[in-house]
Amino acid sequence: MTDDSMICAGIDVGKSHLDIAIHPGDARLRVAYDAAGLKRLDAFLQEHDVKRVGFEASGGYEWRLMVHLRGKKRPAARLQPAQLRYFARSRLQRAKNDRLDATLIAVFTASLKTLPVLPDARFDRLSAELTYLEQIEQQIALVKTFAETAVPDIVKRRHAREIARLETCRNAHMLRLEKLVRGDPDLARRLDLLVSIKGIGLRSALCLVIRMPELGHAGRNEVAALAGVAPYDDDSGKHRGRRRIQGGRERLRKSLFMRAFTASRHNPDLAAFYKRLRGNGKEHLCAVIAVARKLVILANTILTRQTEWTPKYVKG
Repeated sequence: MTDDSMICAGIDVGKSHLDIAIHPGDARLRVAYDAAGLKRLDAFLQEHDVKRVGFEASGGYEWRLMVHLRGKKRPAARLQPAQLRYFARSRLQRAKNDRLDATLIAVFTASLKTLPVLPDARFDRLSAELTYLEQIEQQIALVKTFAETAVPDIVKRRHAREIARLETCRNAHMLRLEKLVRGDPDLARRLDLLVSIKGIGLRSALCLVIRMPELGHAGRNEVAALAGVAPYDDDSGKHRGRRRIQGGRERLRKSLFMRAFTASRHNPDLAAFYKRLRGNGKEHLCAVIAVARKLVILANTILTRQTEWTPKYVKG
């Protein structure tokens, strides 16, 4: 239920401007997304005695706003687009523009009993650096696809040189990222514990440390849901639908799936688990998803207990 006694602000983040709406009330403001605009935003929020602020994750454009709001005493929350999309549907709201979106965000922010916590400031640069690493990897995959269809040898050689250059950049940047992580004793300890799990290498451990800081501080079902590998029921009356995974953090989920393929072959515990599922008639993809879920829960357990991984499987 919306709390009409609490004054909330909703901010729709654009590339060049911010749209702000106040709830309850009809106060609206558009400002440029720059230093001067952020000062006008502060004055506007102060003028209307705003108690909490909500803004939508907007493909990375929201980071500057998040850093700005995190330095203030006023509670603020970064909201997921899916949350707001379904909230709009529940209100039968079909029209969409920046001003309407800001109003919707304000109303939704007021409806929340508690606000989700903003990401730890330690991860601002780390997340950006990891995204840069992932973009290099995407370029490598793209050029490899080009190379597969190239016919003249001279073109193939150009692609090969570009792949080698990108792979050198990737390796150098991963070392820089590891150095940044190890600059924080707490994160360095988390990284070492995750690397101890067979099937999780340095690249995957970096992703888990940076993309899921909740590891070691949340329950098994919560971390599975955050990673997007928690199966959800689809039952109604006598109907028993197939359980499916959905949501979660996309970049983290992709990395986790890749590690699940590796772990299902090389981690003795997870390999035995995968074989048991396949022996019980589970499809390959379904079994890999189960391994991915078990892997992230295992990582969560390792960080909770603060002890390195030891295999339970004993080869006979």
